[in-house]
Order: sequence, then structure tokens, then C-alpha cells
Amino acid sequence: MKISIYNKTLVLFLSLLVSLLVSKACHLVDRQALLHFKHNIVSDPSKLLHSWSISSDCCSAWEGVVCESSGRVVNVSRPGLVSGNDFLVDTYMSGTLSPYLGNLSFLQLLDLSNLKDLKGPIPQEFGKLSHLTHLFLDSNMLIGSIPTPFRYLFRLEKLYLGNNYISGVVPSSVFGSLSSLSELGLSGNRLSGQIPTSIGKLVLLTKLDLHANNISGSIPISIGKLKSLTYLDLSENRISGRLPRSIGALSQLVLLYLNHNQLTGSIPSSISGLNSLRFCQLSQNKLAGALPASLGQLPKIDLSRNRLIGQIPPQLAKLHSLDTLDLSFNPLGLVSVPSFFARLKLFRLLLAKTGIEGLLPNWLSSSSISILDLSSNALTGKLPHWIGNMTSLSFLNLSNNGFHSSIPAEFRNLALLMDLDLHSNKFSGHLSSIFSKQSQNPLGQFNSIDLSNNMFTGPIDEDIGEIPTMASIKSLVLSNNPLRGSIPKSMGKLSDLQVLKLAHNRLSGRIQSELGDARKLTTLSLSSNNLSGNIPKEVLNLKDLKEFDVSRNHLSGKIAPHKAIIPVSGFIDNPGLCGAPLPPCNHF
Repeated sequence: MKISIYNKTLVLFLSLLVSLLVSKACHLVDRQALLHFKHNIVSDPSKLLHSWSISSDCCSAWEGVVCESSGRVVNVSRPGLVSGNDFLVDTYMSGTLSPYLGNLSFLQLLDLSNLKDLKGPIPQEFGKLSHLTHLFLDSNMLIGSIPTPFRYLFRLEKLYLGNNYISGVVPSSVFGSLSSLSELGLSGNRLSGQIPTSIGKLVLLTKLDLHANNISGSIPISIGKLKSLTYLDLSENRISGRLPRSIGALSQLVLLYLNHNQLTGSIPSSISGLNSLRFCQLSQNKLAGALPASLGQLPKIDLSRNRLIGQIPPQLAKLHSLDTLDLSFNPLGLVSVPSFFARLKLFRLLLAKTGIEGLLPNWLSSSSISILDLSSNALTGKLPHWIGNMTSLSFLNLSNNGFHSSIPAEFRNLALLMDLDLHSNKFSGHLSSIFSKQSQNPLGQFNSIDLSNNMFTGPIDEDIGEIPTMASIKSLVLSNNPLRGSIPKSMGKLSDLQVLKLAHNRLSGRIQSELGDARKLTTLSLSSNNLSGNIPKEVLNLKDLKEFDVSRNHLSGKIAPHKAIIPVSGFIDNPGLCGAPLPPCNHF
């Protein structure tokens, strides 16, 4: 056994030695092409091309260059983002792509992705790279159109040109010729025109990403010929027309993104043929009609912000793996949340502005929903005591409804709740049952609270800045409530607070200088209260302050010098207040 291993090792060593002896030096044409590319690079801070020296052989000494035994370059790989087991390099190069790279006639892989600052057009000469199988030029600042000579890249399997400034149309001849292509990424550019019907010839395509362009027209029927497609992203374009029935033939499709377009018509019943689909994003279109009875076996459905009407088909209850359902902002006219939802194991349920009326359905009390949005409906009545049973809630939005009660004591049980929006209802009572709820540190600490436009009374808790659940809050909006009392000093201890809105309340007393300790504040709105005294300089000079409004109070004194650009409207209707941007104090 040992002899056998020894013989194999010896043979391997000898074969490597022979290949090294046989291997030729870098071909002169390839060497000149690479040096010309280096000459076009004006900045290389991480020295990605440092080893590309005139005095050394490009096959044996140049990093990122691989040659075959004849000395012809087959791989050039100098991406700006490289990761390993224990390192991550994120760098850039500035310059342009040299047309001489088109002379690398044996090149199979070219990776100049993520260099961030490669500019200019893609040279037409790249169409001569007839052996090329992988081309990665994404995440740069390239301009111009996709070169028409790309149609000669018959062997190309992966083409990524995303996140550049490439414009013009996608040449039909290119799509019609690249028959070996399996992955195509052109997202984040300025491409326009229609998706050519010749796309149906790319029968080996598994991934197609054209999102975030200016593509218009309809989705071609020929897209149904892409039987191997697993990933399709046409989102954030201006695609119009109906969804073609042929899309149901994409039986291997796993991810489908068509959101942020102008698609019209009904969702074709053929979509039920997408048996492999695991995520479907059709939101923010103009899709109309009723929901199809079958949607495959989707775990996630997002059809929000369309024009869908009618009831939710009961067949949806058969989607045992469904964990996310978003039908928000559709004129469904639901009236009530379907009772069969109780049989689903939903994690996210979003039905904002879908016509729901009446009381919250009782089945919610035994659900494990984490994200619930029933905002902008016609829900009424009291917030039920069983809300405390929904202990999985992390996000709750019941805003823009007709609830009229105090917050039940059981609300304290929502130990995982981090985002709460109850604005524009008729909730009343004190705030302590919200602020003092339980938490499972660090989970359950509030990130945002919006209780504006309600009827909450009483003072804001004096110890609000010391309550554990408030320790990480970023946005606190309590405007338009009949709140009394003063602004607590401890509010300044909310070190992550960025947005504080207490406008149109009945707050009195002074603006505490301690509020300036909340150093991340960007927005502070205290207008239309009964506040008095001066404006503390510690507050006016918060470093990140962008929006500041203390108008319509009883403030007085000179406005302290400040760097933030605050308009006059942020200070008006305070009779005793003076100084820039108001008139000078000696005018009073």
C-alpha cells in the first residue's frame, strides 16, 4: 500500500515537472495586450496590477493571470472584491478598458467586476474573444451600449454587466446568438427599449436579471421557452401589458420578481404551473381582476399595490408552506379577514387598505404571526384583551382605523414587539402600558412607535429614558394628542433616538437642555404646544439635526448661534423669541 502511494506521488511530481518544462513563456501578443490595459489604469491603490512587470513573465509571475501550456492567456481575474477564509479585500481601480484586451484570442474568463471606477465604453474589440465563457464587468462606471459584436461570443456562458451606466437597447442579435448563455445579469443600468423576442433562443438560461433599468414594452411570449430558468428578475422597469400565459411553462422557476412595473390585466391561471416557485413578487403594478384559485406551492406571496378585486380564494388554505402574504393596497373589498387564515402558519400578514371592517378576528389570538399590518381599513371597537396572547408579534400596524379604547394591560405581554404604529385612531388613556411592556433583551426593545392623531392623555413617563424597552428606540411620534405635562429630562438618555415628534399636544414647561444628550436626533418637532423659556443651545447645536420646529409656543430669549439650516417657519409665533433667522433682538 505504501509503495503504491509512493509511486502515485512520484508520477504526479514528474508530470508537473514535465508540464513546467514544456510550458512556454507568455505569448507576445497577450503580454502587450495586458500591459496596454495596465497603461490605461490611472489609479490602483491596492496594487492589483503591481506584479504585472515588463521584466517578468505574465504566465508565471503576474497575479490574476492564468495561461495554458502554449503560453496563451486563458484567465484574467482582477476583481475589486475578493474574499477568503480569513480575509476580505474591497478595493477599486480607475481607468478605462483597453481595446487591446480583444487580442487575447484564447481568453476564457475575464473578471474585472467591482472595481467601481472603470469608465468609458466596453470596447467593440471584445467581440473577437471567441473562446470567452465568462465575462464579469459588473459594478463599475461603464457607459455606452452593449457592443453588437458580442453576438460572436458563441461560447459565452455567464455575462454580467450590471450596476454600470450602460444605455441603449439590448441588441436582438446578441440575444439570438448567445446560445450557450446560462446566466445574464444586466441590472442597474440605463437600458431601454423592449425585451427582444429572440430571448427565447437562450434555452440554457438559468438566471435572467434585468431589474432597475428603463425597459418598456411587454414581456415576450417567447420567454416561456426558457425551460431551465430558475431566477427571473424584471423588476423596477416600465414593462407594461399582460403577463403572458407562457410564463406558466417555466416549471423550474424558483424566484420571480416583476414588481415596480406597469403590468395590467389579470394574473393568468397558468401561473399554477410554476411548481418550483418559492417567491413571487408582483407588487406595485396595475394588475386587476380576481386572485387566481391556484398559486402553486408558494411560501411567499406579494401582490401589494395593484388593482385586484374580489374575495381571497379558499384554495389558498392549501398552501401549507405559506408564511408571507401581502395583499395590501388592493381594492379587494374583503369586509372581513377570511376565517380559513387560521389554518395557515403565517409569519407575515399584510392586508392594509383591503376593505376590512368591524372587529379584529378572534382567531388572531392563537396565531403565531410576527408581522401584522391591517392599517387603513375600517376596523372598529376596542383593542381586545387577547392581543396579549399574540406573543410572537414583532411588528404591529393598526393605524388609520376606528379603534376607540385605552391600551389593555395585557399589551405588556408583547415581549418581542419592536415596531408599533397605532396612529390615526381614537385610542385614549395613558402611555405607560406601551412604554413599559416586557422585553426579551435585546429582542423586544422598541425601534419605532407612532401614536400620533389619537386621544392619549396624561404626562409622558418621567423615566421614559430609563425604561428598558425604550433603550434602542429610533423614532418616537406622539403628535396630535391631548398630552399634558412637560418633556421629561430623561428623554435625553434615549441615545439612539433620531426622530422625535411631539407637535400639537398640550405640553408645557421648558425644553430641557438634557434633550441635547440625544446626539443622534435628526428630526425634532415640538410645534403648537405651550412650551416656555429659551431654546437650549445644546439642542440647537445637535450635530445631525436636519429638521427642527418649535413654532407656535411661548418661547422667549435669543436664539443661540447654530449650524443647522432652520427656516423662519421653525421659530415663528413665539412672541418673545428673537435672533437669526428671526429679526435681531434689539428690534423688540
